[in-house]
Amino acid sequence: MVTKTFNIEGMTCASCVQTVEKATKKLPGVQEASVNLATEKLNISFDENVVSAQDIQTAVDKAGYKVQADTEKKTFVITGMTCASCVQSIEKATRKLDGVISSNVNLATEKMTIEYDPTAVSVSDITHAVSNAGYKAQEDMEISDSSSEENDKKQKKIKSMWTRFWGSAVFTIPLFYISMGHMVGFPLPEIINPMANPEWFSLVQFILTLPVMIFGWKFFSVGFKTLFRGHPNMDSLVALGTGAAFVYSSGATIAIWLGHSSYAGNLYYESAAVILTLITLGKYLEVRSMGKTSEAIEKLMGLAPKKAMVERNGKEVEISVDEVVVGDILIVKPGEKIPVDGIVMEGMTSIDESMLTGESIPVEKNAGDNVIGASINKNGTIRYQATKVGKDTALSQIIKLVEDAQGSKAPIAKMADIISGYFVPIVIGIAIISGLAWYFGGGETGLFALTITISVLVIACPCALGLATPTAIMVGTGKGAENGVLIKSGGALETTHKVQTIVFDKTGTITEGKPKVTDVITVNGISETELLQLTASAEKGSEHPLGEAIVRDAEDKGLDFMKLENFHAIPGHGIEVTVNGKTLLAGNRKLMDDRSISLVALASISDELAVQGKTPMYIAINNQIAGIIAVADTVKENSLKAIEKLHKMGIEVAMITGDNKGTAEAIAKQVGIDRVLSEVLPEDKANEVKKLQAEGLKVAMVGDGINDAPALAQADVGIAIGSGTDVAMESADIVLMRSDLMDVPTAVELSKSTIRNIKQNLFWAFAYNVLGIPFAMGVVYLLGGPLLNPMVAGAAMSLSSVSVLVNALRLKRFKPSAI
Repeated sequence: MVTKTFNIEGMTCASCVQTVEKATKKLPGVQEASVNLATEKLNISFDENVVSAQDIQTAVDKAGYKVQADTEKKTFVITGMTCASCVQSIEKATRKLDGVISSNVNLATEKMTIEYDPTAVSVSDITHAVSNAGYKAQEDMEISDSSSEENDKKQKKIKSMWTRFWGSAVFTIPLFYISMGHMVGFPLPEIINPMANPEWFSLVQFILTLPVMIFGWKFFSVGFKTLFRGHPNMDSLVALGTGAAFVYSSGATIAIWLGHSSYAGNLYYESAAVILTLITLGKYLEVRSMGKTSEAIEKLMGLAPKKAMVERNGKEVEISVDEVVVGDILIVKPGEKIPVDGIVMEGMTSIDESMLTGESIPVEKNAGDNVIGASINKNGTIRYQATKVGKDTALSQIIKLVEDAQGSKAPIAKMADIISGYFVPIVIGIAIISGLAWYFGGGETGLFALTITISVLVIACPCALGLATPTAIMVGTGKGAENGVLIKSGGALETTHKVQTIVFDKTGTITEGKPKVTDVITVNGISETELLQLTASAEKGSEHPLGEAIVRDAEDKGLDFMKLENFHAIPGHGIEVTVNGKTLLAGNRKLMDDRSISLVALASISDELAVQGKTPMYIAINNQIAGIIAVADTVKENSLKAIEKLHKMGIEVAMITGDNKGTAEAIAKQVGIDRVLSEVLPEDKANEVKKLQAEGLKVAMVGDGINDAPALAQADVGIAIGSGTDVAMESADIVLMRSDLMDVPTAVELSKSTIRNIKQNLFWAFAYNVLGIPFAMGVVYLLGGPLLNPMVAGAAMSLSSVSVLVNALRLKRFKPSAI
C-alpha cells in the first residue's frame, strides 16, 4: 500500500471535493482518498498492484477535473557531450529511472531539463545515472528552485484572476450605467436611450456583456462539464444562473429588433455581468487569502540553504545541497547555515536552532554533537559529517509533517462534506421549483420567475462550506510549527481540545532523565570536597547511573581523580575500593549492615532524603561511616509551570513511572501531579492508558522513549518530546520540538483556538445559506419583505467565502497564554 499526493485542478467548492473523493474511492485497490480544497491536493492510499496512478488520473478526469502528481522540475549542466548520440545516451539513462516523468537534453546549451517524482528518485540518483552513462551532471542552481517555481505558479494564478476581474469590470461599469442609470435620472446619449432607440439600447448591452462572458468562460466550461457528468459544483450554479440571464436577454434583444420594443425593460445583461464580475473578485480575494494560509510551509522551505561546502578529493568544493550524500564532510563558517543534518567532527561553535525548535538561546556544539540542517552557525568554523540528507533531514521531516497535517481532514469536516455532496443538486432543484411556483402559482411574469431562479442558484454556492475547515487547519498547523509544536493530522488537532487527562512519563519528560548529585552530607570530620573526591575516584569507570552522576559532579567541580589500588564490585550492594591508602565502601544500607557499620548518625537525614525522592549512597572509610551522597533525577525547569497551566485549563494530570511508590510520590508532590501510576513495567504503560480510557476519559500521553511508543499509540492523543527517540515520534500525533513541557498546554490551546475558528466558519457558512436561500426564493417577499436581487446574491456569495478565509487567518495572531 502506497500513499501519494496529487494536485487537482478545477475545484471550486465543497461539492467538487465530494466528487473527486467519490470517483477515486470507487477504484479497486484504493484504501483511502482525502481531498483538501484549500491546498487543492488529493491524498490517496492505494495498492499499486491493483490500481495505478494513471487509473487515478483517468477517474479524476472523468469526474471533470485535472490531476497531476507532485513533481519537481530541475535543470542540470552536462559536461562531456560531443554529439547527438550523447544526448540520446543521457536521455535513455535518466528516463529508465523510476519516478522520472520526462528528461530532455539540449546539446547546444549543454543542459538537461528533467521532471521527476522526488519521493521516488533523488538528485543524487539522477547525477549517478548520468555519471554511469559516461558524462557529468551538476544542478544549475540559477534556474532550478522548486519553491520559487511553486510561488511563481501561485503569483500567476493571482495575476490571472486580477486580470479577469479588471477585464470584466471595464465592461461591466458602463453596462451597469447604461442599463440602470436612466432609472435614477442619469443622462444617456439619445442613440442608446431605451425610449427612443430600444434596438441600440439592447445591442450595446449585448456587446458590452459578451467580453464579460468570455472573461468568465471558465465558470461555464467547468460548470457545464461537471453538470453534464452528473456532479454539479459551484461553477454549475453560477453558469446556470448567469447563462440563463444572458440567453433570456439575448432572446429579448432579437425580439426588440423584430419590433417588440416592450422587451427593452426586461433585459438581464447587467445581472449576468455584475454577478460574474463580483464572483471573479471574490475568487481573486480567495486565491490571495489561500496563499497566506500556506505561509508557514513557505517559511520552512525558505530556511533550507541552497549550497554546501564539502571536502572532495582533499579539496573544498561548493555543490548543491541536493548533491550532498551521507558520509560527506562539510565545512561551515560563522554566519552560514548548516546545509544538512550531521555530527561535528572538529571545531566548536554555538548554533541558533530557533527556526526549528523555537528556542531563542544558541546551543553550544562540540565534537560529537549533532547539528540540524538549516540552523545558523553563529561564531566558530566546524567540520562535520553528513548523517541525514534530502528528505531524511529534520527540516524535510518537519515540512512533510506539516504538509501532511494541512492536507488531512478533521472529523468535524465530515459533516460539511456530506452536506455539500447533496447541496448543489438540491439547490438546482429548489431554484427550478421556486421559479415554476412563482410563474404558475404566484401569477408572476416569466421575468420575475427567472429572477427568483437566478438568485437561488447564485446565492446558494457552497464555497464557504468547503473552505471552512481546511483553511483553519492549514493556519493552525502552520502556527503550531512556528511555535515548535508539530501536529501530524487534522484529527489530532481536533481531538486535543477534548482531552480531559494528560499522562506524563516521568523519566526524561517531567524529569531530566539524568541523575544529579543533590546533597553531600558528612560526619566524623571529613570535608564534603574530600568525600566527593574519594567517592568519584572509586566510581570512575562505573556504569551504574548513581556512580556516573557522582563522577559528573566531581568533574563539574574540577576535582582531580585519585589512583585506585584495587576495586571490588559487590552485586546488589555497592563497591569496595582502596584509594589513597584508605579502604572505601560505597553502596546501599544493606552493604553497611553486612559490614556492621552503624548508621545512627545519619538515620533521620537518610529518611528525609528518601521522602524527597532522593537515593542515598552511604560511604564508609576504614569501616567507619563518613557520609551520604544523595542522587536524584531532577525535575525539569518548566514541569511545575506546565502542570499549573494545565490545571487552570481544567485538565487532570497523571504521572506514569517504573519507580517505587515513595520516589514517585515525592516527584509528584514537587510538581502537583493529581494521579500517580507507579511501579509500572514498560510493557504495561499502554494498559494503564486503557484503564483511564475505560473510565470514559479522553487521554493524552506525553513520553519520549521507545517503551512509551505503545502508550503513545494507545492514547487518544500521543505527544512525543522532540529530543526523544524516532520510534516515540513516529507513534505520536503531536511532536514537541523543544522538549519543553510548556508546549503541552500550548498544543491544547492551539487545538481549542483552531476548533473554535472552524465552528465559527461552519456556523457562518451554514447560517448564510439557511438565511440566504429563503430570501432568494421570495419567501420573505411573499411576507411583505424585500426581494433579493441576483446581483446582491452574487456579491453576498463571494463575500461569504472571503469572510471564512479572513476569519481563518485570524489564527495567525495566536500566541500561547501566560500563566
